[in-house]
Amino acid sequence: MSIAVAVNKGDRIVLAADTQTTFGTFRLSPEHHRAAKIRRVGTALVATTGWGLYEQIFDDLLAGKKRPPSLASRASIFKFFMKLWDLLHDKYSFVNDQAHSDENSPFGDLDSSFLIVNRAGIFYIASDMSITQFEKYFAIGAGCDFAMGALHALYDGKADAESLSRSAVSAAIDFNATCGGEIDVMSVRAGRRRRA
Repeated sequence: MSIAVAVNKGDRIVLAADTQTTFGTFRLSPEHHRAAKIRRVGTALVATTGWGLYEQIFDDLLAGKKRPPSLASRASIFKFFMKLWDLLHDKYSFVNDQAHSDENSPFGDLDSSFLIVNRAGIFYIASDMSITQFEKYFAIGAGCDFAMGALHALYDGKADAESLSRSAVSAAIDFNATCGGEIDVMSVRAGRRRRA
C-alpha cells in the first residue's frame, strides 16, 4: 500500500510519497527495497497508489515517447486516462476487467487511484477515472486519513509546501502499518490560481 500527498502553498506544488512495498501482510525493509511512486510526465508529476504494477505500466507506456502526454489540465488528464483504459485492455491482456467493481456502478474500475500535480494545481483521479481538482492539498492511499488530518491542522501555519507534505506522509507512516520507508518529494512551480 502507499501514501501520496500533494500540497499547493506559496509558489510550489509538492508531491510526496512513501517508498514502502508490501505484499499482503509482508513488507520489505527500506534498506532492502525502495519503491518510486512518483514520476515526472512532461511538466506534470504523477503518484500512484494501489497496485504496484501501474508503475511498470506507466514506465512501459512512456518508454521511447518523443513527446510525453500532456497532463496540463483536467480535460487532458481525462483524455490520458481514457487512453490508458483502452491500452489496459488492448495491450496488457493480463488486466482483469472490473476486478472489484460495485455491481451498482455503470463505470469501469482501475482499482487504484492517482494524484497529478502541475502548474494548474492538484488533481485526484479516482478508480472510476473521475477527476477532482483541489486548491490546497489532498492525499490518497492507505494512510490518507492521517495525512489529511495533519494537513488540516498544519496548513494555515508557517510551514512551506515541502514541510507540510513531509509531515503528512510522516503521519501516515507513523499511524498506518501499510505505509513506510523513506519519503520521496518532488515539486513544480505553481502557476496563477485558476481552475483548469
